Amino acid sequence: MAGEIILPEPRRQAVVPISNDSNIMAVISRAAADPTCDIDKLERLMAMHERMQARDAEAEFNAAMAAMQSDIPSIAERGAIVVNGQKRSDYATFEDINDVIKPIMQQHGFAITFKVENIAQGLSVTGILMHRAGHRESTTMLLPLDTSGSKNAVQAVGSSTSYGKRYVMSALLNLTTRGEDDDGHAAVPTATVTAIQARQLQSLLDKCSDKAKEAFAGMYGTTNDVSKSEFDRVLGGLTKSAAKAEAENANHQ
Repeated sequence: MAGEIILPEPRRQAVVPISNDSNIMAVISRAAADPTCDIDKLERLMAMHERMQARDAEAEFNAAMAAMQSDIPSIAERGAIVVNGQKRSDYATFEDINDVIKPIMQQHGFAITFKVENIAQGLSVTGILMHRAGHRESTTMLLPLDTSGSKNAVQAVGSSTSYGKRYVMSALLNLTTRGEDDDGHAAVPTATVTAIQARQLQSLLDKCSDKAKEAFAGMYGTTNDVSKSEFDRVLGGLTKSAAKAEAENANHQ
């Protein structure tokens, strides 16, 4: 149209979306290498990078936690609170919880640590649940010293520390416990014999008859699979069986 003035559109700055951690690091590297870069802008970029890393780490933590929950069984209550010779209640010991949970946590990239502090009221027990992605969660429990049962000062601290660790770990991992006889789903950790004990049993087993070896394999598997609680009984049985086999061999010679 005659006499009409057409103004050019204002120039727009292209904005490239930062889609991942490597992209933003590349932007920060270029900005840091530019002598004219504004320090405030560089600090804002670094802060944004840290927020993105924290967000991604928390997302990985939550995903791993959700996956781990389905693998955690109920823990058998093998500890007992006894007052004046009478059993008041059962509970899952910290040792049993740790034995069941530790390999599951490692499989999903988790680890837990504790911080114990003396306070005026007694003890402060803090549990810190860490994930390999970098995110962590924590919770704290305040406890009085457990002086029940004529405990000395050291025993009181140890009892309260164990109690605090047990409850803090249960809170962080959403653990459930139940009596050993409630059903077949409560996990009961079984400690096996040491390597030295296994070799001791194996040396006796090697002297036993083939029939005794077959019976042992059907009952226990290998000597490494014998539980610590059964070591003395198995040792005594193998000692008798080995002596019997040696006596029979001597009579046949």
